[in-house]
Amino acid sequence: MAIIVQKFGGSSLADTAKVMAVARRVVRTVQEGHEVVVVVSAQGKTTDELIEQAHAVSPNPPKRELDMLLATGEQVSIALLAMAIDALGQRVISLTGAQGGIMTDTQHTKARIRLVDGMRIRTELAKGQVVIVAGFQGMTSTNDITTLGRGGSDTTAVAVAAALGASACEIFTDVDGVYSADPRLVPDARKLEQVDYGEMLELASLGAMILQPRAVEVAAIYGVPIHVRSSFSNDLGTMIREVKEVEKEISVTGVASDENCAKITLVGIPTDVSVLYNVFASLALEGVNVDMIVQAGTATPTADLTFTVTREELDTALTVIGKARGEQTWDIVCDENVAKVSIVGAGMMTNPGVAAKMFEALNEENVPVFVVSTSEIKVSCLVPRSRYQEAVRACHKKFELSSAN
Repeated sequence: MAIIVQKFGGSSLADTAKVMAVARRVVRTVQEGHEVVVVVSAQGKTTDELIEQAHAVSPNPPKRELDMLLATGEQVSIALLAMAIDALGQRVISLTGAQGGIMTDTQHTKARIRLVDGMRIRTELAKGQVVIVAGFQGMTSTNDITTLGRGGSDTTAVAVAAALGASACEIFTDVDGVYSADPRLVPDARKLEQVDYGEMLELASLGAMILQPRAVEVAAIYGVPIHVRSSFSNDLGTMIREVKEVEKEISVTGVASDENCAKITLVGIPTDVSVLYNVFASLALEGVNVDMIVQAGTATPTADLTFTVTREELDTALTVIGKARGEQTWDIVCDENVAKVSIVGAGMMTNPGVAAKMFEALNEENVPVFVVSTSEIKVSCLVPRSRYQEAVRACHKKFELSSAN
């Protein structure tokens, strides 16, 4: 029998009725002849509520203790779903991340999976049981509980699927697939039947909230097919896998947007590489992710260096940079009123003029562009946050993404 890993997010388990609906779907999958491993998130807004409680008692809760608290959300979900599946007559067992063999590094609240020991899961499957594993959490080599950061249950599911050699990893969510743009911003956005790993990784990294980027990365490395589909229907969704024959004439697959970013500019920073190393090494040490790095004025002893971070990490980034600057005299300027708009498509590699077409779309709507960064399959622009929705719609229309080109 083939192993299928099914992941259900918090919205899919938000109340008793939805838990029962998920239980029935899981049992149907077993009845179809599959061995099933289920990975779940905390119910509804549980994680947000736990974070609020933590900050109510401490303005800066220790990250180890925060992980201890947040991990309880998924434990509620696994137990309730196991009870619901048992009530339907199907043998089942729930496991915490640690019991499921999820081993991580020691970076609390943003841990990365180092190993999935699938022995316990395989043992329970061999007994004819559905195995439910808590997503978003794991354990260090010193037996401390860790959490994987926002969207970490996606990464758990794909990592488990890779470790077990599963035939597929089904990600069930409140949308029915991956779209050419956020349907809330672009009503005529088109659902994509399939997306290449590389394109999906860019879309996820650039703000498409369907999947966690690390989950796509793991899937690409281990060749795990991901099926993104709705928890509330039986319709097929979007397959994410290696696409060997990309239709090169289709230059752009989708438009992504991210308003959760802030721009930091280091004004008059020395171009000495040791200074740049000190700044970015210090940020990395604190786990601050940096994006869209652009430097101007490299022919002079000083330059202006601009990059983006998430808005949640802005205060941490400014504190870290201030310490790294020390007694030096360069300035630090930040702006939270920005958003990132990106076009993504493997066909960009063989179709010249894609960036020009994007700039034409933004120019027609008089949307200012502050920073531009590119890769082989993406162009990203930093624009005013108040204008990013117009920018998304303009790019989607310019590249005619509402129809299958």
